[in-house]
Amino acid sequence: MNGAERYFDKIKNLIEWLEETQLDKVKEASDILTDAIVDKRTIWAIGCTHSAALTAEVYYRAGGLMLINGIFPSGMWLNEVPVTKTSKIENISGYAEIIFEEHNIKPNDVLLIFSTAGRNNFPVEMALEAKKRDVFVIAITSLKYSRNVESRHKSGKRLFEIADLVLDNGADKGDAVIKFDNLKQKVGPVSTVSGALLLNAIVTQTVGNLLDKGITPPVYMSGNLDGGESHNKKMLKEYKDVIKYMPYL
Repeated sequence: MNGAERYFDKIKNLIEWLEETQLDKVKEASDILTDAIVDKRTIWAIGCTHSAALTAEVYYRAGGLMLINGIFPSGMWLNEVPVTKTSKIENISGYAEIIFEEHNIKPNDVLLIFSTAGRNNFPVEMALEAKKRDVFVIAITSLKYSRNVESRHKSGKRLFEIADLVLDNGADKGDAVIKFDNLKQKVGPVSTVSGALLLNAIVTQTVGNLLDKGITPPVYMSGNLDGGESHNKKMLKEYKDVIKYMPYL
């Protein structure tokens, strides 16, 4: 059966759709990050279970911004055993407040939240807590998916209804996009592909914005390249006040 070609076609069509519909949002998000970097405000990123893969994509990444502080909440990463525990923890009330206090997230910081369905308790609580604390929220979610499910949070809200800026990853309800006639469940999820594309587009645009302002962008050089280590040490020290994952700087 022709599965691989169908998936490639879906992804190619999705990439075209993202460029047509989300490019302005990408540029808007980049402006927010640019201003935060210029003002020396802290940028955070968080997601749960598979959405946490997007946090990893922009955290401590060669060719990526040094200033994105990844948050990986205990119990919500896929190294848990049994892995089903992650889904239960994602719907426990009160965890978001703990995360804000543990990481000392401050007013005027920027918080990137990744959740394709946007319905579970934790991402919704994170967004609500951010709004209470005057933290700017940029969400990457699926509007098609989220608008067709009910919130699991007591407020009845979904992530896209709370965030200051919403980017749509274009995922179908359920995320997977390839249907076989003799299989009920679709296969081939797309949210990681589209989410990573949106994030790296935001990062790339932000770097261009900073260069336009005459600012050397704080970008990681691969440690496998000659001079990479010395470059990274210099830039990390320059921005040490907003890099929270290396407290010894």
